[in-house]
Parts: sequence; structure tokens; C-alpha cells
Amino acid sequence: MPAKELRNETVVKNRDKIEEHVREILKLIGEDPDREGLRDTPARVTRMYEEIFGGYGQDGREVLGVTFDEQHEELVIVKDIVYYSQCEHHMAPFYGKVHIGYIPSGKVAGLSKFARLVDTVSHRLQVQERMTSEIADTIMEVLKPHGAMVVVEGEHLCMCSRGVKKYGSKTITSGVRGIFSRDVALRTEFMSLIRDR
Repeated sequence: MPAKELRNETVVKNRDKIEEHVREILKLIGEDPDREGLRDTPARVTRMYEEIFGGYGQDGREVLGVTFDEQHEELVIVKDIVYYSQCEHHMAPFYGKVHIGYIPSGKVAGLSKFARLVDTVSHRLQVQERMTSEIADTIMEVLKPHGAMVVVEGEHLCMCSRGVKKYGSKTITSGVRGIFSRDVALRTEFMSLIRDR
């Protein structure tokens, strides 16, 4: 069964206004919004916004909220969760992978819930640092594990395609909570297990 698609209902309600503004932007950059290739662009952009900003109105705590009682208290890792987001500074895409590890304390979540959490948090205007913290904090709040660690890798088009134009550079952020902040060996184990082999 395919994953439920995130959809921004505010964009849906304001579709006509957004299309009008996109049309105006096209004019302001020197384009002709009536030429064949651009005629449907305002509608396309609006439909894209419905999807890529679908995290608004979603609560990550609810996404992760279905839990199971399980007496497993060893490291659980879900790695290589691909995400796409939009930088709030330039509204340019950034994308990469999220790696999540936690030590349960009696509650676990279905593995797909972590991917849904990443989608919910990333489908908004974001900065990578805040996205990392939001994922880690949500896991701690909902699952109440002994600890959690989140590592986010990102390639930012605002840095690759404009400005300094450093294609291929990556940003890596981490959120370290609970036992992970005190246990160097546990952090090391997590980092070694998420590395590509």
C-alpha cells in the first residue's frame, strides 16, 4: 500500500491566489507567462507547493504516536531515510539522508513511522539544524527512550547552484539526546553502523 501523500490544505484553499502570484513573478523576471511553455507553470508550481509543503498542518508526534510495548532495550537504527526539503532562506531545495538511532525503554514505533516523521518535518520551509533537532526531540517526547541520536546529511542547492557554487559539498548535523550524550562508545557504535560499507 503506498504511503499517504502529504498535502498542504492551505495551498489548496489559496490555489488561485498563488497561481496569480507565480504569474506575476514570471512577468517580473522578464518572462511572458502567456507563452506556450509557461502557460501552465503557475498551476504546476501551485500543485508542487501542495506536495512539498505538505508538512504544514501535520504533527510529527501524531505520526510517531502509534507505539508498541516491547522489552527490547538495545540499539535500534533506521538509516538512509531519503528526504527533500526547502531552505527557508532562499526557498531552494536541499536533500539527503536521515539516520535515526534510539535505545527503547519499553516502547517502540513501527519502522515506517520514522520515515513518515522525516517527511512531515522536511516538507516545510526548513533549516537543516532545526530539522535535525525536531526529529530528535519528537522521538524523545513520544517514545521516551533511554536516548536518541539523529544524523542528517544534506546537499543544499542554495550553496551548490548559486552564491559560492560548491557542488557536491555536504552539510552534516546531529542531534544527540539522553544516554547518547553521555556514552561515547554508544555514539561510536551508531556512527560505525550508519557508515556505508
